[in-house]
Amino acid sequence: MGKKNNIPVGPGRGSGASSLIAFCLDITDVDPVEFELVFERFMNPERVSMPDFDVDFCQERRDEVIAYVAEKYGKDRVAHIITFGTLQARAVLRDVGRVLQMPYRQVDTICKLIPQQPTNPVTLDEALKQEPALMRMWEEDEHVRTLIETAKPLEGLYRHAATHAAGVIISDEPLAKKVPLYQDQNSTLPATEFSMKYIEACGLVKFDFLGLKTLTILQNAVNVLKNKGIYLELSQISLNDPATYELLRRVETVGIFQLESTGMSDVLRQLQPESFEEIIALVALYRPGPMDEIPRYIACRHKREVITYEYPILEDILKPTFGVMVYQEQVLKIAQCLAGYSLGEADLLRRAMGKKKSQK
Repeated sequence: MGKKNNIPVGPGRGSGASSLIAFCLDITDVDPVEFELVFERFMNPERVSMPDFDVDFCQERRDEVIAYVAEKYGKDRVAHIITFGTLQARAVLRDVGRVLQMPYRQVDTICKLIPQQPTNPVTLDEALKQEPALMRMWEEDEHVRTLIETAKPLEGLYRHAATHAAGVIISDEPLAKKVPLYQDQNSTLPATEFSMKYIEACGLVKFDFLGLKTLTILQNAVNVLKNKGIYLELSQISLNDPATYELLRRVETVGIFQLESTGMSDVLRQLQPESFEEIIALVALYRPGPMDEIPRYIACRHKREVITYEYPILEDILKPTFGVMVYQEQVLKIAQCLAGYSLGEADLLRRAMGKKKSQK
């Protein structure tokens, strides 16, 4: 629908790009054979959760796609997914501070002593252990101690409801028969009263309709060129254009999706990329954890460091990334060839690693 109505659609992301059927049906534009993607990442016979597609749409026209889905399958069978905002350390202190009628400036000072870690929020108990200044205030000021001790039992409770940024449920029968629903005044569609974890347990399939501003920018560029008599088809642009790599090696990356940050610019300057595969690897590595391997990747790429493999059998898998484990597909293949896992079992291992579930 999106492509037929000239709504920019992304080439595919996540596990869905591993499906050759999705590629043949024009759902994704990434050839999984060419890029050696593993189908079991998408549909694993040994995985209990349902596979899903993450699809990017032009940010300005995403709502049109969701409206089409509701019209096609029935408004009673399509819904957003509820999310719950929880009271984390800073938020709970501010709310309790207001109830206790403490001065805003005092509460704000206390809140700023709590470390900000969005991916792994610090609790009040942890903050007291980590911040000597906060512990000192807790010991010396009775009002501060009352604030923190009152806030502790409330920490982690749900504070408000919202809707998932991208997730949409599509059912084969009216959703009211399966889950409770609620209607947000600002939305034309209802939302499930169960969050994503419990929605999947009910057997319902989630689809991610993601809004991506970059797709809007690209389409605007195509439209500007068209008005000047220049017709450009984005999917036909070569991935081996020498002028593009010269521009990247000069680090002229302002406005280039995923390559414009200061940190990424520094890495590009060191890498001096010559192929699309190197850009893919860099984007995959540039995140917490794998980032530690970037210096070795660059050193091996420029032959300043000898490429080594723990076992000779790994050479075929790791050779394209200069001996550095970069992709989840490599994890699957390594578990398969070293430990005799099926690709389905290897995918369960990958998921446990990704969620840091050491017991699994």
